[in-house]
Amino acid sequence: MTASTTEPMEGTPLIRPSSTDHPLYDQIVEACRTVFDPEIPVNIYDLGLVYTIEISPDGDVTVLMTLTAPGCPVAGEMPGWLADAIAPIPGVKTVDVEITWDPPWGMDMMSDEARLELGFM
Repeated sequence: MTASTTEPMEGTPLIRPSSTDHPLYDQIVEACRTVFDPEIPVNIYDLGLVYTIEISPDGDVTVLMTLTAPGCPVAGEMPGWLADAIAPIPGVKTVDVEITWDPPWGMDMMSDEARLELGFM
């Protein structure tokens, strides 16, 4: 039986890796931590909603994120909030925030701090 071309190959990450070695990465993560889902008292980064932060050598930033649910009331606003948080960082040229539903968000994507804050630990 051959593997379907629509399924990722075994060992292929479901989420693209971030540019963790870029000098702006830590500042961008901190900016992500300033954005909150209004219904949950934990920032979107620690909730696990930010999947990928890609930073080009020229300072173009692309963020791939998800939401807790497709019917999230702030679905149309959250990408703008995140872009507004990242854009002022010195060295950031442009910011593009994309929403994805694949893979779907789950509570297992939260940081230990978020689980503790929400009473899951």
